[in-house]
Amino acid sequence: MHTTFATLDAWLAYCERLHPQNIALGLDRVREVAQRMGLQFDCPVITVAGTNGKGSTCAMLEAVALQSGYRPGVYTSPHLVHFEERCRVGGEIVTPELLLPHFEAVEQARVKDGNEVALTYFEFTTLAILRLLSLSKLDVAILEVGLGGRLDATNIVDADCAIITSIDLDHMELLGPDRESIGREKAGIMRAGRPVIVSDPVPPQSVIDHAADIGADLWRFGKDFNYDGDKQQWGWAGRGRRYAGLAYPALRGANQLMNASGVLAAYEAIRAKLPVTAQAVRTGLSMVELPGRFQIIPGQPTLVLDVAHNPHSVAALTANLDAMGFFPTTHAVFGAMADKDWTHMLTKVAPLIDRWYFTDLPTARADTAEGLKAKLQKLQAEGAVRKDVSMECFANPQQALDAVVSAADAADRIVVFGSFFTVGGVLQNGTPRLNAKHLAH
Repeated sequence: MHTTFATLDAWLAYCERLHPQNIALGLDRVREVAQRMGLQFDCPVITVAGTNGKGSTCAMLEAVALQSGYRPGVYTSPHLVHFEERCRVGGEIVTPELLLPHFEAVEQARVKDGNEVALTYFEFTTLAILRLLSLSKLDVAILEVGLGGRLDATNIVDADCAIITSIDLDHMELLGPDRESIGREKAGIMRAGRPVIVSDPVPPQSVIDHAADIGADLWRFGKDFNYDGDKQQWGWAGRGRRYAGLAYPALRGANQLMNASGVLAAYEAIRAKLPVTAQAVRTGLSMVELPGRFQIIPGQPTLVLDVAHNPHSVAALTANLDAMGFFPTTHAVFGAMADKDWTHMLTKVAPLIDRWYFTDLPTARADTAEGLKAKLQKLQAEGAVRKDVSMECFANPQQALDAVVSAADAADRIVVFGSFFTVGGVLQNGTPRLNAKHLAH
């Protein structure tokens, strides 16, 4: 007898409770349930793996597809506020109700004929969304790989094109101690004879070797495609195709040109299956939106939201903040998972931050606000970061932001960064629009 629920929240709670112990790693269990459901895609599929830049790459792929008149489906994770953000069809987030029959179908297949298959929360929810996408009459499916690649639940789908964005140190307890090990895991999404776009300018050798070993069609940044640019515009060149005079992507930050270059290479690589026009490329990139990726929200004070949560992405955030110009005071709301490399993150961004507002987060994996404060104080004692800063601790990101808003001047800057939970915590009631107190009428 399979279980059924009337709401998405109830299904998600059920998936959390399943939480199998000592589960066998690998895709055999996920593949078994997918086969029982008859899961298959009748459109081109693009998978996107990497340490940073995956969400931005998926958003750009989607924007160009939409401008070309296609119906794209997108799966990304994690979400900022609501679970259903993980799935978009035709540019729109799906409704919770639309997901219900697909959770039901996964559960039916999982326990079929009393032959029960153990699934993790991520595997169960991924299968539900894959099933929804597979039945949505799409022109292209864009799948963000959750973690690693080789053993990720999305890897049961044989993609027509794979993209590997930047590779850096994160989730090392699962993926390995260095970039070569992590690259080997990411390379697991490649398929023989099919294009793989590597937009990391200095990829681990393990990625290049794996492509050669299995006979994938490797597109390397700097070799098979490249970009150049000045302050006004940029251009891209790939195998036999060029784009000149492009406006900068609407997603801000220098790192986004690397992601956009990978997107254009992917569309060039599968042009025979999914042609896009130059105009769609121009318009799509100029209109792309993605909350929480160096998202600058106009107002007074200026508000910046960024889910940077590892050394590489915090380095990019720091460079982007630096390029914004002068602000009298920069306030930071920061919450992070306990297993992150906080030393490098705090050391990198600390020179730009005048006031810290540390926050607890609603997950057991998170460090406490007091714990983060103690870590910054330790770095101060070691002389690694500046000492002339204030620090406060809060129970949640919204409380921290409220405290900043009451303390900040109109000309200041507020940066909310760290975990998805940190940024999601200030987006619970929609995008904050700040107006400094003394500007109110």
